Amino acid sequence: MLVGRRLKINGSDLSTFMFLRLSARAAIAFRSCSSTSELGSPFHLLHLLQLSSNHRSLRFVRQCHARTTSSGLTQNPFLATKLLSAYAVAGECGHMIESQLVFDSAREKSVFLWNSLINGYVKNCFYSSALGIFDQMCNVFCLLPDDFTLATVSKACAELGDLRTGRMVHSKSIQLGFISDMIVANSLLAMYSNGGQFGETRKVFDEMPNRNAGSWNVLISSYANLSSCNSDKDLWGIIRMMHIDGVKPDAYTLSTLLPLCNDNDQKWDYGREIHCYAVKNGLDFFVGSDVHLHCCLIHMYSKNKRLAVARRVFDRVRCKNVYIWTAIISGYVQNEDFEGALSLFLEMQVRDGIKPNKVSLVSLLPACSTLAGLFAGKQIHGFAIRNEIESDTPLCNALIDMYAKCGCLAYARRIFYDNSFMRDTISWSTMVSGYGLHGMAKEAIALFYEMLKLGHEPDMVTVVSVLSACGKSGLTNDGLAIYNLVTNSYGVRATPEMCSCLVDILGKSGRLDEALEFIRGMPVEAGPSVWGAFMSASVLHGNVEMQELAYRILLELEPDNPSNYVSLSNLYASLKRWDMVSKLRTTMKQREIIKTPGCSWISVNGRTHYFLVSDKEHLCSHWVYEMLDNLVSTMTGTGCSQEMENLADC
Repeated sequence: MLVGRRLKINGSDLSTFMFLRLSARAAIAFRSCSSTSELGSPFHLLHLLQLSSNHRSLRFVRQCHARTTSSGLTQNPFLATKLLSAYAVAGECGHMIESQLVFDSAREKSVFLWNSLINGYVKNCFYSSALGIFDQMCNVFCLLPDDFTLATVSKACAELGDLRTGRMVHSKSIQLGFISDMIVANSLLAMYSNGGQFGETRKVFDEMPNRNAGSWNVLISSYANLSSCNSDKDLWGIIRMMHIDGVKPDAYTLSTLLPLCNDNDQKWDYGREIHCYAVKNGLDFFVGSDVHLHCCLIHMYSKNKRLAVARRVFDRVRCKNVYIWTAIISGYVQNEDFEGALSLFLEMQVRDGIKPNKVSLVSLLPACSTLAGLFAGKQIHGFAIRNEIESDTPLCNALIDMYAKCGCLAYARRIFYDNSFMRDTISWSTMVSGYGLHGMAKEAIALFYEMLKLGHEPDMVTVVSVLSACGKSGLTNDGLAIYNLVTNSYGVRATPEMCSCLVDILGKSGRLDEALEFIRGMPVEAGPSVWGAFMSASVLHGNVEMQELAYRILLELEPDNPSNYVSLSNLYASLKRWDMVSKLRTTMKQREIIKTPGCSWISVNGRTHYFLVSDKEHLCSHWVYEMLDNLVSTMTGTGCSQEMENLADC
């Protein structure tokens, strides 16, 4: 016997350990019950079946089935129903073939037996089969369903999006008087809500004589999915009505509301209020509390640029699983703390021993792309291969993007043309964007037309990628042809991003008048990106009049953007209009607008070095500036190659 040994179990290992321990107890209890003198009594067989069902043991269920048969109790309605249900939940994914055999062998088929079979198919996600059994029950055997039948079938209709059958179930519920049953009504609510039928959802809700938290949650979810401008206002009114009705919001309610608490200060205040409510009511930070709620809190704070608060939420969670870790890693990436995200990724595995999943890897790969961290990206790719998840489509798309942005287009192309994963529209647009990023516009255009030929519908991201590639390579006619093709033949609605690319294409080719005419006739309102592209083209071709027009409109659109003021000031300085320069500088001081210095970085030997404009704080800044001076001298023809070699040796 081992004394004083501590066993460290984390994450999924803990659940495996507990399952094995419970299974061992179940085996002992099973042998204890089966060795009694009342072995063939229906009561003991029901007890054994319940034990087998609780532990999802197919072996125990089959033993019970054998004892039921040897005892001549196969036609016992209670045993048959329990045996059918036990087979439906046995093992990892249930055994509906055995459940169906038990059902078919029963001579007297009660409503309870039908319910067990329908519920078994629904639990195992065979929703069409469940509806087929329900049709047989009502139309072939002419049995009347009960409340359990109607609630289960409503769930199947919701999962399939079959509103036609769902309305028939609704009608049946009214005819049989079960519409006042809370469980049936909640199932109908969920069905209409999943089908996007908000009006019918609200009608069923208003007609319910009694409501619980589940009823309110479905209605709140329906409001949350609405895109109308008044839906948010109505939603918070629903929350107040819920309080007045005496129903307390639960973790699911809060998790539904938190994703809406972004974008502005008022919604941010709502998010903090929800967090306070969770703390007051003990819904946060305790063992067994809702994991999804923690993830939503972390996501809400991260979205609102409160990464420090998101980290405090994360640190107070006692039992961290892969979803909590993924949420905080994603938050660090969203807030551009890429080194922190990579550090957390390592800490998750080393400290807590938690194995990342596909979502963790997809969340982290943008950090590698931004930092040009090819080494870290390759490690993530290797991890995916070792764990046999490299064929996941979102992960492959993220890997293509990472390799392209890190300069390894050959690796990106190899993944893209690997037939082990199913390419979707995002895969094609990512590869097109990769070609454009590397100045390979002809390859990007060829891939785009190949995508269309294979039947993939282009979306905004794909079109922007290929138009951007055309703009960088000066392929004006190709860019115009693609824009006209997607807007006229494929019904893609023009967006500010697409229009910005087209303005850039026309402007770079010197067709500024056409670009300005296009801006004035655009199907969408011209935003900063469009006028920014026009301004860049005006600077490129030295058209001062167009340049000043673009800057002035940009100042109106983005009054707090310091770059616009600085650029316009430089323009006026080049024209020696010092009065306008002084006026712009005064405006910047009055508005307390400060230009953020430019920043660049490079990774050397696993360490990332950052450099700001005129930065001299780096330890090697002396050698960096010497190298830059020599590079400038070399480019202007006055440099000394020997000095460059000496510096390189250092």
